Amino acid sequence: MRTFGFPEIVFLIEAAQWTIYLSLLTFGMGGLVGFVIAMARVSRHRVLRAVSSGYVQLFQNTPLLMQLFIVYFGLSLLGFRLPAIVAAGLALTFFASAFLGDIWRGSIEAVPRQQFEAADALALTPWQSFRHVILPQAIRLATPPTVGFFVQIVKNTSLTSIVGMTELMRGAAMMNNATMAPMNVYAIVCLIYFVICFPLSVLSRKLERRLNVGR
Repeated sequence: MRTFGFPEIVFLIEAAQWTIYLSLLTFGMGGLVGFVIAMARVSRHRVLRAVSSGYVQLFQNTPLLMQLFIVYFGLSLLGFRLPAIVAAGLALTFFASAFLGDIWRGSIEAVPRQQFEAADALALTPWQSFRHVILPQAIRLATPPTVGFFVQIVKNTSLTSIVGMTELMRGAAMMNNATMAPMNVYAIVCLIYFVICFPLSVLSRKLERRLNVGR
């Protein structure tokens, strides 16, 4: 049995690199899909609104753990055996895009109606109106909750250990089995999560105050 020391701490930090990588991948891919979802939800086309709303409701109202199981084990039953990181990335992308799409849809709809009317009065095209008038204000409203949601993404990556992804939590489980020192292992894990998430939480609050959201 190994003793818990500096090499074990280094191992956990290296595992945390995969947590950060997976979080960034999820945020990037989820952001792209989420933007499409947000645009569909504010579209004038009823079918697009209905489909995008159903997508959001499906992934917001089912457990992420179940989504991971379906993507990893369900697709393998159909003959699609995905590497753990691909399955984890897909499931987290679906999950994140539903929430990000909803955050951004709400931010767009929160822009005062007078701004839309002012853009029409200037004879701007719908795209010009959105790009130059609506989008800058929506970004201002969406930035704090978007940064805050990134914290949730980081913490939710811990669930990917269930499909064999060796991120921080799976690395902790492996190290605990090797050292039989759960208090030491998980204390370091908590500290690592805190170091990652706390600055993001502070940034979200500072952005909210600086941008005067809600005033």
